[in-house]
Parts: sequence; structure tokens; C-alpha cells
Amino acid sequence: MEKREVYLITGITGQIGGLLARELMRSDEYLRGEIDVIGLVRDVSRLDADILTMGKDSFSWVEGDCRTAKEACGEALNRSRAQKKYIIHCAAPTASAYMVLRPVETADSIVLGTWNMLELAKDYKVDGMVYLSSMEVYGQVADLGRLRREEELGNIPLETSRSCYPMAKRMAEFYCHSYYQEYGVPVKTARLAQTFGKGVLAGDNRVYMQFAKAVMEKRDIVLRTKGLSMGNYCASEDVVNAIYTILKRGKDGEVYNVTNETNTMTIREMAGLVALVVAKGEIGVRTEVEDGSGTGYAPDTNLRMSSEKLRKLGWKPTKKLVEMYVDVIHEISAFQQGKRPSQS
Repeated sequence: MEKREVYLITGITGQIGGLLARELMRSDEYLRGEIDVIGLVRDVSRLDADILTMGKDSFSWVEGDCRTAKEACGEALNRSRAQKKYIIHCAAPTASAYMVLRPVETADSIVLGTWNMLELAKDYKVDGMVYLSSMEVYGQVADLGRLRREEELGNIPLETSRSCYPMAKRMAEFYCHSYYQEYGVPVKTARLAQTFGKGVLAGDNRVYMQFAKAVMEKRDIVLRTKGLSMGNYCASEDVVNAIYTILKRGKDGEVYNVTNETNTMTIREMAGLVALVVAKGEIGVRTEVEDGSGTGYAPDTNLRMSSEKLRKLGWKPTKKLVEMYVDVIHEISAFQQGKRPSQS
């Protein structure tokens, strides 16, 4: 008989954390009472009603900040009857404008939050942990066209406040590897491409959401940069499956890129695809370049991520960009019709 499992998910009110929880709650094991889910949230009022409904008696939460909630999370893990304990650390600031205005708080939240969760994993001897990192840790890379493996990092400029996010994510990855080396903590890192599709949040204002809203409102897509930066994208459902694959099959201490290589293209190319295919040619693409210093735009990059290492674990992506946009538009419609809460 399989041992009972408990999953602590930080950032459970976010897109990926919420999808991870829902995926677990739909599983046969969860329905049979063999899995517990614990969510770490800063504000319980932000918990989606469907998670509370799906969760029933096998779901609980801890209200607090990942930088300070170690003991409360440990007590919640101990209250579970599970023999196997897992942590999936998703919590992090994601709004670029916030990063520019609050670089210290952004870096602290990422680095100290990850450190605290690693301390939790060490002290409570968890059976596995995944840290969610970002493709932004690569920084600026010069080569165009070559796929980048996990160890091939580029330059991150120290003089710009926007660097707080990639630098902090890179440091958090270092902590993960160091906790594995020094303490044997079974942690892996999932380095995510930009993720969207099902589960997007109404308050998200990233490029893909702006493009999707332009389609729905039948207005031209307006690029605020030249759109030359290379984008790496992966459907949210594929990312969720990748995270569980890394948790159960990945090698401790290692980093795995999570991306759908067939979706890699420049922002301008994606805008053209959305206008032509998703909007069926009913809208166009215009460029109105503005100063990005106060908007939080990440520097242009030629990054093309390789997913070879993850695919060797048996994972493969299923959705391309057009399907991802169809999912986003469906989610926005659900917000507008009141079928999903519109919290950010």
C-alpha cells in the first residue's frame, strides 16, 4: 500500500500554486483520502472558493509569509497523518512595476522566503521539494538561435533596480543547491519559461494578457518596445505536469528548464501570430516605443531555453501558443461573467 502523502504549496493563491493544488485534488489518491494539501497564504480571504470546496477535509492552510512561517508550516505538516512530506515553493512577487519600486522587498521575499522553506525542509526531513525559479536567471545572452542548457547563464546588470528579481532568483537557486550539498535536502529547481493559459489571474497585466484582451476587444496590439526580445513560453497545464515530474523523477540538487521549445519566438513574432491566427486577421500590430525605465520591462534577450534535460525524465509539452491564447481568452470571459473571482 502506498504511503499517505502531504503537499505544502506556498503561493497557493497564485496561478501555478492554485493549479498545482487543483491537480492534486482531482487525483484518485486525493479522493481516496491518501493525500493532504496545505496551502501557505498571506491572506486567507484570497483563497478561491473552488479550492475550499474541492479540498474538503484533506485541505488546510497556514496564514503567513514564507519568510517567517516556518514553525507554523512545520506544525501543519506534523498534524497531517502522512508518512511522506513534500514542499512546492511557488511564492514570489511577479509584478514588474512592483519590482522597480521595491527592489529590496522583492529580493528579500525571494531569497529569505526560499531560505526559510529550505530550513523547513531540512528540519522536518521532507521527502522532496521543488523550488520554482524563472528563465530570467539567465540574464542577457548574446547568441541567437542556440538552445541554452541549465548551466549556461548570462549577465545580469547590477546597476538597474529591475535586476532584483533575476538576481534574487539566481541566489535562491544557489541556496537550493547548497542545502542539497551541505544538508542533503532533496530539493530540485524548476526554471520556468513564461507560463500562461488555464488558471491565469484577472489582475495579471503581462504581455500575453494584453495581447489576449486586444483580441477580445478587436483592437490593434500596441507594442511598447520594439518587440525584439526572445520569449520562451509554456502552457500552465504543461508546467504543472513538469513540476510533479521534477518532484518525483528529478535528481536532487539539479535545475530543470521548463519550456515548450516550439513556442519560442520574439515578442513581435508572437504579436503577429496572435493578430493573424487567434484574431483571424481582424486586428493589426502597431509599435509605440516608450521609455521602459519605470515600467519594469526586462532587458532584451536572445535566450532560447533547452528542455532536453526535463524531457529525458519523460515529460513532454502538449499545447502550443494558439491553444494557450484560447485558454486565456476563455479565462478572461469567465472573469467577466462572474464565474471566476477576479482577484489578482
